[in-house]
Amino acid sequence: MAIINPAELDLLEEAVVKINRTAKVTSRGKRFRFSALVVVGDGKGHIGVGLGKANEVISAISKGKDVAKRNIVKVSVINGTVPHKIIGKHGSSRVMLKPASQGTGIIAGAAIRSVMEQVGIHNILTKRHGSKNVNNMVYAALDALKNLKDAVAIANKRGITIGEVFR
Repeated sequence: MAIINPAELDLLEEAVVKINRTAKVTSRGKRFRFSALVVVGDGKGHIGVGLGKANEVISAISKGKDVAKRNIVKVSVINGTVPHKIIGKHGSSRVMLKPASQGTGIIAGAAIRSVMEQVGIHNILTKRHGSKNVNNMVYAALDALKNLKDAVAIANKRGITIGEVFR
């Protein structure tokens, strides 16, 4: 898998999926820390997900954005949707992605919707199974997107024409 340089991509504004606050109770009171789940993409098939942790929200978001930029992957997107139905898994979360026709829109919850918008998918049907933990759902959606295959790659791997793939 080729390493993708984020400086070469025209990245969209990052999407903050979730900000989580944790508290450590000490003798002097509560000490709060924040974690931010951030998704970055270019809207043309590249996406990265990152989790940043810090003492302030803004620092956590910027750390998450840096981690997401380091973890950018290329995704197969055809006509604004996915090429085939797939189920992504992470932990006990399962996310099903199903291609949809033009004009359908993104039928998804908030967490998966932000992932699809960043990657450039405009028409898709999704369904969550299992755990509804936001972090796991985002990583499950990323797993599904990473495992997508396009017809050209399948034809090249099998040594057949693209027309034969669809038979």
